[in-house]
Amino acid sequence: MTDLRTAAPSTRPAGSRGARRSVGRWMVSFAGYPLGGYAAFLLTGRVDGPGPALSGGLLTGAVLGAVQVWAMWEARPRPLSWILATAVGMMAGVAIGAALVDYRTDLGSLAVQGAVTGALVGMAQSVVLAPRLGAMALAWPPVLSGSLALGWAVTTAAGIDVDQQFTIFGSSGALVATLLTAVLPLALNRHHARGDAAAS
Repeated sequence: MTDLRTAAPSTRPAGSRGARRSVGRWMVSFAGYPLGGYAAFLLTGRVDGPGPALSGGLLTGAVLGAVQVWAMWEARPRPLSWILATAVGMMAGVAIGAALVDYRTDLGSLAVQGAVTGALVGMAQSVVLAPRLGAMALAWPPVLSGSLALGWAVTTAAGIDVDQQFTIFGSSGALVATLLTAVLPLALNRHHARGDAAAS
């Protein structure tokens, strides 16, 4: 009886600390958005046609995916699969989304571009997440779609020079999008904790 009483309180704080640590690391990953976008802008230029959209999206997604792999730490899915899914999804999303709005950079157009990009990145990432999260992975594309649309809206409203035709929004939008998607590290952390408990 004594063992049960002493074990129960210690388990809850450990799980709480793990959740806080997961969200904290995930919030730091917001930097992957502007870092990836800036790298793409330097190397591929403005998103004003299919070529820059494809190559810039691929590079942006690869950088973002790598930063997110670091952020997810022990609970992460397979790193290479996640990076590839993010890169390919971003490449397709930026290319299709930007073409859909004819490469315009007004708020509404960028929100549409963000929604399309988020949906395609989310679909690619959900394939990687499915073995861990099961049916919950189906919710990821709409969550990411809404988050990236809002990210573009926040960046535009903040007065950033979006006419430069970046592949992705800047830091202000990235902070919002990262906060809105913090449900992912929490879900992965719970799955990882259950696996550890089952193994013990």
